[in-house]
Amino acid sequence: MSSDCLFCNIVERSVPATIVHETGSVLAFRDINPQAPTHVLVIPKAHHADAASMAASDPALAGEVLDIAGTVAAADGIDAAGYRLVFNTGKDGQQTVLHAHCHVLGGRGMEWPPG
Repeated sequence: MSSDCLFCNIVERSVPATIVHETGSVLAFRDINPQAPTHVLVIPKAHHADAASMAASDPALAGEVLDIAGTVAAADGIDAAGYRLVFNTGKDGQQTVLHAHCHVLGGRGMEWPPG
């Protein structure tokens, strides 16, 4: 855990969040600035700077994050119509919190290209 990381503080419950799913190693919560009717962040509880470092150091955890993203989509009822999973990585990828996280977006049509 990193004391200066927003998402680590959410995991530790020192910063409030609307939690929608939790396992021993993954936490899912609603984004405070939603970009779609469903916008949930799925994060590993252990601090990893980005998706690539998480996948390299703990592939099983990366798989669990993806599995929980699907679980969240189903719970929100967006799985049948479709949804988008986004991992922003680095400055050019618009990653603003340096803790690996997957955006689960749905409940409306998604445009392409996305950015």
